[in-house]
Amino acid sequence: MMNEILKPETLNIPTPSDFSFEECLAHLMRSEQETVHQVTDHSIYKAIKIDDDEPILFIIDWKPDALHVRFPFTTPSAKQKEQTASFIIEWFDLTTDLNGFYELAKHDPILSPIVQNHYGLRIMGIPNLFEALTWAIIGQQINLTFAYTLKKRLVEKYGDFVEYEGKKFYTFPSFEMVASLTTDDLRALQFSTRKAEYIIGIAQLMQGGKLDKDLLFKLETFEQKHLYLTTIRGIGPWTADYVLMKSLQESSAFPISDVGLHNALKKQLNLDRKPTMDELKELAEKWTGWQAYATFYLWRSL
Repeated sequence: MMNEILKPETLNIPTPSDFSFEECLAHLMRSEQETVHQVTDHSIYKAIKIDDDEPILFIIDWKPDALHVRFPFTTPSAKQKEQTASFIIEWFDLTTDLNGFYELAKHDPILSPIVQNHYGLRIMGIPNLFEALTWAIIGQQINLTFAYTLKKRLVEKYGDFVEYEGKKFYTFPSFEMVASLTTDDLRALQFSTRKAEYIIGIAQLMQGGKLDKDLLFKLETFEQKHLYLTTIRGIGPWTADYVLMKSLQESSAFPISDVGLHNALKKQLNLDRKPTMDELKELAEKWTGWQAYATFYLWRSL
C-alpha cells in the first residue's frame, strides 16, 4: 500500500501510428553539449517552468503507442500535468497528420529514399518562442559546435535548474531574465556584440508585450507572420522561417538559405555544387504545404 501511495504521478500520451521514438531520439542526441534536455538509456530527461513556479523535471520513456511520462520527485498538480502534456505534444508535433507528406514523398525522387530511411520522424520543435528565437540567432553564421557552446554557457549562467541523482537539469533562461542583461554580460560568454544586442532586444520586446506566440497566431497567413518577424532587428528571412517551423509548427516554412539544406540537396542530387536559388524555389513549389517537413528530413539525411 505504501508503495502505491509513494508512486510518482505519470502521464501516458498516445502517439500516432506513424511515429518513431528512435528517430526523434536521434535528433535530440545531436550534440553532447545540449543542456535543455538529456538522453540516458533511451529516456529523455527535461525540466520546464510552468508559470513562475520552480522547474518541474519529467522523464519520457517509450511504451507501445504512447510516451510514458514520469515525475521523479514531485507530485504535479492537475494544471502542471495538463501543461506538461501540452508541451510534450507540441515538442514532438504529435497532432500533425503526416499522411499528406508521406503521400507526396512517395512520388518524389529526392524525399522518397530519405523518408523510407527515417519514417516516423517528427519535427522536434522548440515550444518556447524566446528559446527558438535565441537559438536561431546564436546559430547565425557560425558552426553548430560553437553554437551549442554558446547556448550551453547562456543556459548554465542564466537558466534555472533542478538536481536529480547528482545531475543538474536546466531550463532555458526566461526573456525577463535576459531583458535585464547588458551586452557586456553576453560578450563575457563570447557572444558577438551584435548577437547580444539582438537577443536582449528581443527579450525586451517580449517583456513589453510586443512579441509572443498569441500575437503571431492572430495573424492569419504564413506570409503575415513571416513579415512581422522580419521587421524585428536581428530576425532575417532564415531566422523567421526557422522559428515559424520549430516554434509555431508552420509546415510551409522553408529556410531557403540554410547551409544544411543546401548540403543535403547537393548530396541527394549528386551535384558538385550547391543548388541554385531557382532550383530551390522549384523544389519548394513541389513540396507546397510540406516544405518544413521536407527540410527537416533533409537535415536528418546528413
